[in-house]
Amino acid sequence: MKKSEAEIIREYAFEGVESVGGVSFDGEQVWFAAGGQLVAFDPDSGTTTRTLDIAAHAGTAFDGKHLYQIAEDRILKIEPSSGRVLSTIPSPGGGRDSGLAWAEGSLWVGQYRDRTIVQVDPDTGKVLRTIESNRFVTGVSWVDGELWHGTWEEDESDVRRIDPQTGEVMERLEMPKGTYVSGLESDGKDRFFCGSGSTNNKVRAIRRPKRSGA
Repeated sequence: MKKSEAEIIREYAFEGVESVGGVSFDGEQVWFAAGGQLVAFDPDSGTTTRTLDIAAHAGTAFDGKHLYQIAEDRILKIEPSSGRVLSTIPSPGGGRDSGLAWAEGSLWVGQYRDRTIVQVDPDTGKVLRTIESNRFVTGVSWVDGELWHGTWEEDESDVRRIDPQTGEVMERLEMPKGTYVSGLESDGKDRFFCGSGSTNNKVRAIRRPKRSGA
């Protein structure tokens, strides 16, 4: 297993925001869950570009067209241009869910205290498979066929790449002491965007390690 310190590239702070939960990226903007709002910002300038007044308590995901948002015990499918909720499915953890990602036509939902990631049918909410972790799971991200997730347990947090078949930890990026990860999403290139939890108004960009042979 590779282990290294996470390299924080940039921090974005948002006035009027008390917490940052789920984080996603639509190819241009970063979206994050801020309790009663979904907020979008430009990752180059840090400027807020959109806000949608919608329940946004935990993980956030983007499928190339729609946003998905965990709102207590439901997962909402949202039209970004209007903020309209198009459909809902039950969240697999019944309100105990954390991270959310989209990959391969499925939603992948972090189950915080269960230490698992579950693959869910986005139309029905049916659980298709479960991947075990050995720490509390926060944000979830798929990028280039790799499965990454955030952890937050006691006073320690990291971002780790795990084997999607076995759950074995392949790589760990340890966050500095006092710095925590809630939501997690990649920009598809060299950055992960990380939420900072229930008592912080920041999104952090950390360096994504280069793939072997890249």
